[in-house]
Amino acid sequence: MDPNSLTQNPFAALTFVAAPALLTNASSVLALGTINRMLRTRNRMDRNHLKEVTDRVEKQAAFLLTALRSIYFALAAFASATLVTLLGAGIAPLANGAWVHAMALLGLLLGFIGAGGLVLGCVNLFRATQLSLVNIRDEAALIRARSGAAYSRRETYFGCRIDTNSP
Repeated sequence: MDPNSLTQNPFAALTFVAAPALLTNASSVLALGTINRMLRTRNRMDRNHLKEVTDRVEKQAAFLLTALRSIYFALAAFASATLVTLLGAGIAPLANGAWVHAMALLGLLLGFIGAGGLVLGCVNLFRATQLSLVNIRDEAALIRARSGAAYSRRETYFGCRIDTNSP
């Protein structure tokens, strides 16, 4: 990387900043979605009466918390990478090549650390989603069991009551 190329083109510094800035934005959106899921998990704990579902919801909350930590770590790494690349672009005309290369390597390292945090966060989000699907299936089975006993196995299709017990 030639330090003079950054001073000749005013948009060269922006190319170094664009990728970490986009990843910072993506991490922020992912963090907001994870916080929303965490709050919904809390609401499920209040209305749940099955012990096994409650245990899974607690596990799901732990996965979501780990994901949130990883996403925040990635967000900090991407923001730091953006700052380092901006500083590197700013000092490139003033410093020797060693400083510019060190700043570029630090920016790259921070970018890789942020990507690792995003991957870890997404893996934990996936695990939390799997538990959520199991809970939904169990709750649906419980609702079906309760409604089946209450309505004597009658189902409604398009406004017509049909007895499912008949052959």
